[in-house]
Amino acid sequence: MKQRPPKLTEIADRLDISTATVSNALSGKGRVSAELAKRIKQTAEELGYVPSVSARALRTGMTGVIGLVLPDIGNPLFPQIAQAIENAATDAGFGVLIADSRGSIKAQTEAIRHLRDRGVDGMIVVPRRGTRVANIGCPVAMIDSPSTPGNTVSADHWGGGWLIGEHLQKLGHRKVLLIGNNRDSIVQNDRLGGARAALADVTTEQVWLDSLSLPSASAFDPLSWYRAGFTAFVTVSDLQALRVLTHLQNAGITVPAMASVSGFDDLMFASAVIPALTTVRMDMPAVAGIAINALKQAIEAGSTSPDQTVRASPDRVPMTLAARRSTGPAPQEEGENPLFQIPSEGELKS
Repeated sequence: MKQRPPKLTEIADRLDISTATVSNALSGKGRVSAELAKRIKQTAEELGYVPSVSARALRTGMTGVIGLVLPDIGNPLFPQIAQAIENAATDAGFGVLIADSRGSIKAQTEAIRHLRDRGVDGMIVVPRRGTRVANIGCPVAMIDSPSTPGNTVSADHWGGGWLIGEHLQKLGHRKVLLIGNNRDSIVQNDRLGGARAALADVTTEQVWLDSLSLPSASAFDPLSWYRAGFTAFVTVSDLQALRVLTHLQNAGITVPAMASVSGFDDLMFASAVIPALTTVRMDMPAVAGIAINALKQAIEAGSTSPDQTVRASPDRVPMTLAARRSTGPAPQEEGENPLFQIPSEGELKS
């Protein structure tokens, strides 16, 4: 026989208190002492109590569920963001429904509509590149870039780019190639813009290699850039950095002895590849916590903003440089350092 789930009354009877006190403690509302609230939550956990979403919806008009829209769940960065959001949401008393835009603006619109039809109390949206989300009928917190109109909170992508640029300048690099793969991405432009600003005293060139997302990436010829004197390659993601690293090594250019490579996001593989990637990491728990807190306040207060977009302060979270073995001192001028020798065509083929 299926066991009946415990009710609020059973928690109240065990502690000899009212069901209203139990309800207030579990919902975080009302005046309940910290000590009593702790005892109530411990008892609820011991009994295996799970709050009824439908009952809460009837009582308060809210489901206790928020939506999360991600641009591409196949990108290893976004499951990490989802985990941070879910952890922060759970701490705030929310469940999370996740939808994937699959890199499409149309799919993003459909995902938002689907979540709204499910009755979510609010949404967190990591928008498709270059898009803005507004007027969807419930509070919305956006996680993108401080440069994005309507943004709620984000990592300081421009500051992260500055960290990479400053790092390479201190290592003595005088010609640096900045590589992006989508010129419409505000995040990518911020990251490359920060690096370019930190490298103002050295020679930089910025290129957009859309085909670099493909395994072959035939458009990228590292040997020609290296022969032109570029000894450092700044990319906008760890995935892109891994591809650049592979192409350099296949061309006979050793990293970091002959050239340096850096990425962004500190994905799980970044420290495992050889050489380990120098990268810039986001403080995802901090970003998620700010987004959830701002959204919760808007939901509880009842947002009256015409576009329902939630603002937060602070709106940008500092990033952290993780310097690893894929970056090193710039090679000396040819003749002074035997490592700074451009492979010949014959050497590459052998």
